[in-house]
Amino acid sequence: MKQKADKHDPFAALRIREFTFFLSNRLFLTLAIQMQSVIVGWQIYDLTNDVLALGMIGLAEAIPFIIISFFSGHVADSFNRKHIILFFTTIYIGVGIFLLYSSADQSRFLNDYGTFPLYLAIGAVGVIRGFLGASLPAFMAQIVPRNLYANAATWNSTVWHLGSVIGPSVAGLIIAVSYSAAYTVDLIFLVIALFSMLFIASKPLPKSLESEPLVQRLTAGIRFVFKNQLLLGALSLDLFAVLFGGAVALLPAFSKEVLHAGASELGFLRAAPAIGAVIMALIIAYKPPTQNAGRNLFLSVAAFGVATIVFGLSTNFWLAWIALFFTGAFDNVSVVIRHTILQLATPDHMRGRVSAVNGIFIGSSNEIGAFESGVAARAIGIRPSIVFGGILTVLVVAITARVAPKLRKLNIDSMRDEGN
Repeated sequence: MKQKADKHDPFAALRIREFTFFLSNRLFLTLAIQMQSVIVGWQIYDLTNDVLALGMIGLAEAIPFIIISFFSGHVADSFNRKHIILFFTTIYIGVGIFLLYSSADQSRFLNDYGTFPLYLAIGAVGVIRGFLGASLPAFMAQIVPRNLYANAATWNSTVWHLGSVIGPSVAGLIIAVSYSAAYTVDLIFLVIALFSMLFIASKPLPKSLESEPLVQRLTAGIRFVFKNQLLLGALSLDLFAVLFGGAVALLPAFSKEVLHAGASELGFLRAAPAIGAVIMALIIAYKPPTQNAGRNLFLSVAAFGVATIVFGLSTNFWLAWIALFFTGAFDNVSVVIRHTILQLATPDHMRGRVSAVNGIFIGSSNEIGAFESGVAARAIGIRPSIVFGGILTVLVVAITARVAPKLRKLNIDSMRDEGN
């Protein structure tokens, strides 16, 4: 009987009813975010025909996201997390209604105000993401038991990547009908996400072990991360891998200038990392990378860098697709390990603030990484910038492995048992 009890159950977290509703919220929220990103990007380019206007989208969302994250973590640790999620999802629906209204009579409204209303909506989304990014991971930790954090992180990542594949595809198809139709479907997804959260009971807010002034509470998450070698090492690895090794931002130019491919091939390339991530997530569900988590984390990020280098050197479409597939697969290994470390190493009363710091490190790095990729490509060329980014990623792995020995030797199974 002991042997049977110890057998790994890849679907353990899915057997928790409230966690399935949490995943439903996560899926439809991701679908809506990804759809809205594609719709707004297409609409802004349609109005301006300016690639710089596209580049400004990332900054318009990243700047308010980073600023508000210093405050959102404190809010997530001070107020009911379910209510925060419901409130800001409702605000998100309001933003969607605003975008639908502004696009319903585009010739009058957007001609009068230009793209300013769209950038205003993007900035509002950055604020909303800041609060949701701090509250959702903290709330998830209250839904699943500690021994299932790794399994829950795997399914959470799987759902996010599914939304990242499906959302842009759906948006692309519906934009062909009209912007109004696309924003309407986006609103439907947001409403489903909102209702999914209603089926989860509110959880009592963990009590803080100490009474701190407001300024100290606002900076507690940053201080905690920088004092914790495991968290700082894991977050730094992911941050620099995305900043230096993120090749997705250059895909339109790479596809056209290097591979001489069209729009349909670009869509297939764009889906490759997410497909790799989903397949890897299913493998991880059956065989978690937790026993030698530190070693697996460094190997996966290094392999991500190598795959990025191969992509930058490729001139064949299928070689490029396979390289992107592996960037997504290896990245997902690091995502699952990092999220599990984040949950296990963080005290309950600080989850919101530490999740907010994670958001500053990771959540905005895609947008800033896209900006960095564009600058590097302008300076040294598309292919050299991608190869150089992959090399820098591997170097970051080597440096972090040297300065963070605790992370290198980490065994999540032992770490989980210590908390029980």
